[in-house]
Amino acid sequence: MKDKMQLSVTRDVFKLAQVFTISRGSRTEAHVLTVSVTDGGVTGFGECVPYARYGETLESVEAEIRSLPTVFDRTALQGLLPAGAARNAVDCALWDLEAKRAGKRVWELAGLAAPKPEITAYTLSLASPEEMEAQAAKNAFRPLLKIKLGTPDDMPRLEAVRRGAPKSTIIVDANEGWSAEVYADLAPHLVRMGVALVEQPLPASQDDALLGMTRPLPVCADESCHDRASLAALQGKYDVINIKLDKTGGLTEALLLREAALAEGYKVMVGCMVGSSLAMAPATLVAQGAMVTDLDGPLLLGEDRAAPLHYDAAGVHPPSPALWG
Repeated sequence: MKDKMQLSVTRDVFKLAQVFTISRGSRTEAHVLTVSVTDGGVTGFGECVPYARYGETLESVEAEIRSLPTVFDRTALQGLLPAGAARNAVDCALWDLEAKRAGKRVWELAGLAAPKPEITAYTLSLASPEEMEAQAAKNAFRPLLKIKLGTPDDMPRLEAVRRGAPKSTIIVDANEGWSAEVYADLAPHLVRMGVALVEQPLPASQDDALLGMTRPLPVCADESCHDRASLAALQGKYDVINIKLDKTGGLTEALLLREAALAEGYKVMVGCMVGSSLAMAPATLVAQGAMVTDLDGPLLLGEDRAAPLHYDAAGVHPPSPALWG
């Protein structure tokens, strides 16, 4: 790509199907940045979701993207921007551009097998136990449910969800909401309720407390794991890592992180922020064979991209060329 590229970034808003609440707050819309990279009359697209937890805003991430030079490729990009939302959108747009120019799918360019559908978790919004039981009952046909906890009233909520969906596998995301003492007390109860995995029980800054702690169920690093540089600090604390493209800074690093994590004996979960099908599309490639796939963003939306991902009983399907890659 020696000629000057045209890079543009726009802000898009997608209404949610219903109010979505986690321990950090509630939202009714998903605010995303859409990046397009045009070169030689061909345009690739990518999407990111800036996340305040990591010091990102729509404004700061847009400024990062606009700071890029007019000539660079995907390899150079890795050194131009840090891991995070800005690099993610540009990296995925470049993959899409490369695929379109080559007349191939992204997985072919990456040397991957053709992707297949993966069963995805469906996240229940944080609410009263009664409301969460009703949500669970409504979604009891789904094989995998995820619940957001991290409050003083977690057990009644978990018990309510189990009543509502007695056959579904349940995973729990504490969003850094527990102390070591609270988690140690809750863990046996999580096992008793049939929880299959717990995400980020402790704040990332305090997860040394997991060292030496009995882990009766798999513990997954989310906020504690961003890219390959994170892995060294996770030893002895976690069994699983959650790969999100907005944390890794794109598909390029996500694939490398998956390879490195598996080599070190971790299992892999592939997650997402609340975004559109364009944000999930590259992640479907990383999710192949993962222990847990959590790419339900579009299922939480009331509106989506023109060529959305397809979801059915087999799970989330890989994207069509009209969407991405």
